[in-house]
Amino acid sequence: MAEEKRKAIGILFDRVRWEEKELGRQLEIRGLSYDMIDAKSQVLPLDDSEFSSRPMKVLGRCVSFYRGLNLASVYEAHGIETINSSKVLDVCGNKLLTSQLLAKKGVPTPKTMVAFSADSAMEAIEEVGFPCVMKPIVGSWGRQVVPIRDRETAEAMIEMREQQSDSMQTIFYIQEMIQRPPRDIRCIAVGEEIVAAVYRYASPESWKTNVALGGHSEPCKVTPELEETVLKTARAIGAGILGVDLMERPSSELVVHEVNGTVEFRGAQSATDYSIAGRIVDYVVSDRSSVEERRQVVDI
Repeated sequence: MAEEKRKAIGILFDRVRWEEKELGRQLEIRGLSYDMIDAKSQVLPLDDSEFSSRPMKVLGRCVSFYRGLNLASVYEAHGIETINSSKVLDVCGNKLLTSQLLAKKGVPTPKTMVAFSADSAMEAIEEVGFPCVMKPIVGSWGRQVVPIRDRETAEAMIEMREQQSDSMQTIFYIQEMIQRPPRDIRCIAVGEEIVAAVYRYASPESWKTNVALGGHSEPCKVTPELEETVLKTARAIGAGILGVDLMERPSSELVVHEVNGTVEFRGAQSATDYSIAGRIVDYVVSDRSSVEERRQVVDI
């Protein structure tokens, strides 16, 4: 393919969800051609083979953490910009790395301990105190996130995880359970800007606020504290498109408990007046200096 026919943007996916369709629609509104790249069908060389037929930028939208991370790494090695970068995806995809980096950068987070055996797991739980939450270090949609309210439950969960053949299950990530209102806050940060902020409320059947599990979203005002905390988080993680999840302590202090590097935003869109996908597209296609000017022309 000749250089002049090279597509500017590729959307890398392994499942086409509402978000991927909306991102494509926003690219079309702006008169931009793009490629939909099925991650599952990719066969890529690791040597210096020519990649000039590939898009110049790839927007990573893979559901699978490891698939998206490793594809981003290969594209970057061949000079193709990926958004988010493999570095950002690596940090966001591992809760341990995320918590470690945020703590180092002074971002407020729940008290968190990590342990690597059954005996030390119980020690970590007792150090954090009851109630606490046990999470896998890799995973999304609230899978295997379990509240631990007493020693009996802790022992049962540790035993269950020990019996699984997955070595990742023997990494015990224990986090303080914040006594929050029945909601958390999801902010979508694009570069140096918060483009959406919503409260996420759990469904009556669950304590988890994930929209994918039946929760719902309502608008959240971006206060100076919220903006400062979210942008400090984004700077710590690295430039890109991030879903920053926060909780409110009884004192109203905000703490960041998770950062998503391939953020879903259908729930947030339902509580937002403008197109989140449009803001993401503006960021991806821009030279990072004319986003505001372009937004004044098209914001649908």
